[in-house]
Amino acid sequence: MDEEWTRRVWPPSDPDDAAGVDGKRGDALRGDDAERGSGHDAAFSGRADPFRRGVHPYADADGHPGESLPPSAHRYGTPASPPRRMPRWMVRLLVGTVVSAAAGLVVGVLVVTVIGGGTERAPTGTVVDPLARVAYDLPPGWREGLVAPVTGFTSVAVEDGRATVMARRGERADPADPRPAVVSLSEMYGRLLLRGDKIDVVDDRAVRAGSRRGYTRALRAEYRDAVNRPAFLRVTLLLDAEGTSTVLLGLAHPDEPAARADIDAVMAAVR
Repeated sequence: MDEEWTRRVWPPSDPDDAAGVDGKRGDALRGDDAERGSGHDAAFSGRADPFRRGVHPYADADGHPGESLPPSAHRYGTPASPPRRMPRWMVRLLVGTVVSAAAGLVVGVLVVTVIGGGTERAPTGTVVDPLARVAYDLPPGWREGLVAPVTGFTSVAVEDGRATVMARRGERADPADPRPAVVSLSEMYGRLLLRGDKIDVVDDRAVRAGSRRGYTRALRAEYRDAVNRPAFLRVTLLLDAEGTSTVLLGLAHPDEPAARADIDAVMAAVR
């Protein structure tokens, strides 16, 4: 029994014995690889190697990529080509055309809105606005509107299809020098309402209405497109001795001498 447990097993005493052991082990390993190789070949028989250069990874047995689809395509469908985008130059042209046409129509829309709202009220010869603390007589053909189209104004008078005059109470200003306040107001309403391609100052002077002194400034807007005709805007600021003010805003589209004269007449009649 001692010999069984003390007998040298490895390394073998004879080099030939070691070679025989290695040979047997190598034959066994090669036999396992051969079995696995034959199974792998059988599993992939009839298919092109997906990693071989020039072969589509989802091709069929004949190498045609269109005959077979990836698994995601069976679930979600074949990807669709994205829609063709509109050229940038065309987008810029469309946007510029819309903006140019809309800018000149603002004045016309305001006048039509006021006229449409005032058709339900019977024409009157005088507009009384206690909030703005003014009253003003209307020339023939004018009438009082229901709602002023510009926020903050508390009364409005319109002449069908041509002109509008609005009134509201203003902020306190310097009675000795009201011009800076009028310039600021005219620039603000010019940007808001006229939006012209070219805006010129056509009047800038001191005025008086009844017992109150004030200042007025008028603008004329022109447009490059052939649709919109020139528009006219006048801003008048009237002040009492304490600096309490009233803002009058006149608007005409198109700009015509008769419409200007009516706007001036309405503002001159304020008391």
